[in-house]
Amino acid sequence: MRLTKVFSATLLFAFFCAAVSFTTRKSDVNKPGDWFFLEDKKVSFGVDHDVIHFGNWKDDVRQIKLKVTDGPLKMYDMKVYFDNGGVQDVSLRNHFAQGSESRVIDLDGGLRHLTKIEFRYETKGFARGRARVAVWGKN
Repeated sequence: MRLTKVFSATLLFAFFCAAVSFTTRKSDVNKPGDWFFLEDKKVSFGVDHDVIHFGNWKDDVRQIKLKVTDGPLKMYDMKVYFDNGGVQDVSLRNHFAQGSESRVIDLDGGLRHLTKIEFRYETKGFARGRARVAVWGKN
């Protein structure tokens, strides 16, 4: 009788642990219409070219925007690369103050999977640190 109670309790505990491990947390789910962080890059001082790679990232997006922090940045050009080999050239001739963000950029073809973003920029006018460019997406 005691062995049956111990076995039942152990089985119930194992079932509970399995159920909890397969549930997703609300913060892990990107709901349609919400902006979510994709990747970021600390950029060099001066005129330069950088690439943000999206590695194992699994979410597809319809729109992206950039947020610039830690210093000002003058953006000249940006190219968005998709997993099917397509490229979208985005003209962003814009001066971003520290803490500002770009316009919303609609991606060609609707819901897309990004592989990388290349951008050409210039940073000057601040003595310390480097600007940080963060890419945000919306599906």
